[in-house]
Amino acid sequence: MLSINDISIRIAGRLLIDQSTVQIVPGARVGFVGRNGVGKSTLFHAIRGELPLEAGSIAIPPRWRVGSLAQEAPDGPESLIDVVLKADLERAALLHEAETAHDPHRIADIQTRLVDIDAHSAPARAAAILSGLGFSTADQARSCSEFSGGWRMRVALAATLFAAPDLLLLDEPTNYLDLEGTLWLEDHLANYPRTVIVISHDRDLLDTSVDQILHLDRGKLTLYKGTYSSFEEQRATREMLDAKHAKKQMDERKRLQAFVDRFKAKASKAKQAQSRVKMLERMKPVTALVTQDVREITFPEPDKILSPPIIAVDDVSVGYDPAKPVLNRVTLRIDNDDRIALLGSNGNGKSTLVKLLAGKLPPFSGKVVRADKLSVGYFAQHQTDELDLDGSAYDHLRRLMPHETETKVRARTGAIGFSGKAGDTKVSSLSGGEKARLLLGLATFYGPNMIILDEPTNHLDIDSRAALAEAINDFPGAIIMVSHDRYLIEACADQLWVVADRAVTPYDGDLDDYRRSVLTTRGMRASSRDRATHERGNGKPARPKSEKRVPLKQKISNAESEIARITGIIEKIDAALALPDLFKRDPKQAAQLTKARASAAEALQRAEDEWLEASSSYDEAAG
Repeated sequence: MLSINDISIRIAGRLLIDQSTVQIVPGARVGFVGRNGVGKSTLFHAIRGELPLEAGSIAIPPRWRVGSLAQEAPDGPESLIDVVLKADLERAALLHEAETAHDPHRIADIQTRLVDIDAHSAPARAAAILSGLGFSTADQARSCSEFSGGWRMRVALAATLFAAPDLLLLDEPTNYLDLEGTLWLEDHLANYPRTVIVISHDRDLLDTSVDQILHLDRGKLTLYKGTYSSFEEQRATREMLDAKHAKKQMDERKRLQAFVDRFKAKASKAKQAQSRVKMLERMKPVTALVTQDVREITFPEPDKILSPPIIAVDDVSVGYDPAKPVLNRVTLRIDNDDRIALLGSNGNGKSTLVKLLAGKLPPFSGKVVRADKLSVGYFAQHQTDELDLDGSAYDHLRRLMPHETETKVRARTGAIGFSGKAGDTKVSSLSGGEKARLLLGLATFYGPNMIILDEPTNHLDIDSRAALAEAINDFPGAIIMVSHDRYLIEACADQLWVVADRAVTPYDGDLDDYRRSVLTTRGMRASSRDRATHERGNGKPARPKSEKRVPLKQKISNAESEIARITGIIEKIDAALALPDLFKRDPKQAAQLTKARASAAEALQRAEDEWLEASSSYDEAAG
């Protein structure tokens, strides 16, 4: 059990957690929620022992392994599959010792433990996790250094999940994922066999994957049973009861105080007055919950409603290399009030399509017709790098309004969520959610006819995401969105387009249908097709067909090494089993060795099958 006992945590003089106690039982799947900046990540640091407590204690069972997502993305020449496999430190240590051990008893112990932890199936489990997070079979054999930072963070997540610690701490894991990866992660966490605590602002993940909600509010930790939807209902009831209790107590305090004020000077009533003073002192104040209303998000309306369609795309091919277009023969139209969500794994062309629609990427062939005076607002999370870190929200608005009065600029700054002193705060001091709000305000400043939103919910808390959904639904123009937030898509989109296989096609089902499709597909063996395109963001063009043999050759080499390694282990086990009178002298040891040999033989068969499959694929690619 994870026991958090009466802890207080203070950072830079600010009390984030104040005398809070909570007990989390083994096997619980807990969603950790609260407004941005209240101290959720800080508690994770404290649980890992990286931060001293001002008071109280945190107790973790001594044999529990605590795992969390690495702060830095892995890098280097190792293949993705090797990076993930190394995350299981016990398995790696046992396999290393198995190659050098000579004592029959120790060999038996090692092989028995390897069987217990299902070590020989580890490559298949690691490959399944990487596949679920969007890596093809070919990707898994590639060097980690070939991928961009965002994709390497997915590898870090895969390694953390593969290690399967007794206490898994995840801090906003979906920020690195597309919708497809998020759907897979939801399913994986829902079936996680140990204790997990996940900080998330994703409503669907919190409704699908957890069975308890830990809420941090005004320094206090409160644990609720159930999903996020259940938590909202329970909290609303609690807030109502707290408000009634607080009002009842306030009325009672007023009554007692009035008696004291009236009779304290009268000798005949002095004792009664003094008694009521003591009652007031003993009465513990009940604070009614202060509603922390989230600042609304608004998009300015376009000056003019344009005649439909506002964009018509006819037989267009587009990409970064004319010889290898990312999208081919695309035909579509967008009208004024469309609400379209783009689905499809990263690397299939969603960003290419939105760049085409935004006019940032010209087509290789075909025709794109735009309505006259069409204005497009384009938001992408990576644009935070383009903000002036030394400037404030007011400074950014002033540049767009050079001739306006101070009052008008301040009013516009406040309208996008930065009123008063907040408007003068440097961007470098803003939270991720505040930077996203600023970017949304800048992207829609001129009242566009169409807004393109590429992962707009990263760093926004749950209430801010709800405010964004309201803004989208209130906007009279067209909306194109790419998001891993299922709640946002379901709340706003009336059309789903799938971007895959170099095409853009309407999807007739709903997100539940799409979720089932994704989980079914990713549960199967990952496709060996190469997805190393410019769209992935690694800055490299797709590799020539001949280079597709490289990962296959590596896979063959890995399988050969695995065959040699397991063969050596089997030889050692056979030597131990051949010892005179082993079965009579130590039948328990003999049984362990026999069980270990059977497990090793199964692993050898799998390695040989992988070698045969990779060899066959290599021959086909060579032909």
